[in-house]
Amino acid sequence: MTTRTGGCRCGQVRFAITAPPLLTMACHCKGCQRMTGGPYSLSVAAPPDGFAVTKGEPVIGGVGAPPIHFHCPRCMSWLFTRPQGAPFVNVRTPMLDDPSGLEPFMETYASAAFPWAKTGAPHSFDEFPPMEAYRALIAEFARR
Repeated sequence: MTTRTGGCRCGQVRFAITAPPLLTMACHCKGCQRMTGGPYSLSVAAPPDGFAVTKGEPVIGGVGAPPIHFHCPRCMSWLFTRPQGAPFVNVRTPMLDDPSGLEPFMETYASAAFPWAKTGAPHSFDEFPPMEAYRALIAEFARR
């Protein structure tokens, strides 16, 4: 595993993922659609101790309630999310300098997906999977 770096559009905030990703995801919920301006958001679940902001100070954006979404204070790029009760930080895949090899392993809120927006993820959930399902998903992702 090499370190993956990334940052916001303007360069004021930078971060690093120094641990192997736990999962890769696409979320089709209406909130993600509206925050990205696209059909879904893409994220890499990183262990909290394998993720660090290396430059700048992100600010809380979005709706300001759990989950907590962090943005650049200048360009307002959506950088990462800290889902309540989850053992990971969801880093926005498009914010990585090199997102290669991080295709979605699972998709959430498929019930809200645009019919033409297909990710090809091997696991699909109508909403969020229960928190207890993540352990098996993380184990399967690690075996791939």
